[in-house]
Amino acid sequence: MSQPKTPMDILRLLDQSNCRQCNEQTCLAFAAQVFKGKKKLSDCPQLDPSVLEQYGGDDETDESTEKPRTSDEEIEAYVRQLKEKVREMDLPSVAEKLGGKFRNGRLTVKVLGKDFSVAPDGTLSAEIHTNPWVSVPVLTYITEGAGKDITGKWLTFRELKDGSAWAGLFRQRCEKPLKQIADNDYDLFVDLLDIFNGRPTEHLDADIARIFYVLPKVPIMICYWPAEEDFESNLNIYFDEAANENLNIGSINALGSGLARMFEKLAVKHGTLPTAAAGR
Repeated sequence: MSQPKTPMDILRLLDQSNCRQCNEQTCLAFAAQVFKGKKKLSDCPQLDPSVLEQYGGDDETDESTEKPRTSDEEIEAYVRQLKEKVREMDLPSVAEKLGGKFRNGRLTVKVLGKDFSVAPDGTLSAEIHTNPWVSVPVLTYITEGAGKDITGKWLTFRELKDGSAWAGLFRQRCEKPLKQIADNDYDLFVDLLDIFNGRPTEHLDADIARIFYVLPKVPIMICYWPAEEDFESNLNIYFDEAANENLNIGSINALGSGLARMFEKLAVKHGTLPTAAAGR
């Protein structure tokens, strides 16, 4: 009987209603607990009986079953899988589709304006650090992206495909940290937006709005509204509708969270945030 191999495989089996009857806040959190062996699929009261019948082996003890890998091991394994896919691809044609370039035997795309290159054998090189929050989304963009052109229609993270299951995590790890920086030092926040080549735009009467091309066909827009009379400050991040076809929700979340961490580290250097904030 085949079994789910990652938390996302488990999440796909659930109805993603976040009913909390399993005593977890979200279906994503429940899927993570099942993956770690701390809960069973049968603990989900909303699970379709046919799904439980097919994957219900979690109620049985199997000493031959491998122990769940750590998150770092899981990421490393996923990167290896993506690199294997790269080896089977026609990179010159992929470059044209994704808004990149094929030169010197490598496919190169811009990540926040910096070159990120992939060789036919999957070797990575970049003008920025190739940590997981960059390498996984970029490799996913190259291997799975449809190359859909930017539409100009902006969506919240929750409105993206599968976004509702990840929205709470994205708000906590991306939008809230950026809002804290803007609340604490507005001028520094504006400077950081400029450092990362944010392009000024207008959106929903936001006090400041900037568009960033985290990938050629995956732009994001950061909008901030300062506190005003009886209204609290707010910060939202929007995505072009094309993101639904060009990148999966996990990679979109990773890009947003990684961008927030970069902002946090720079804010710590300027004394705007305590050091602990950038280590989240």
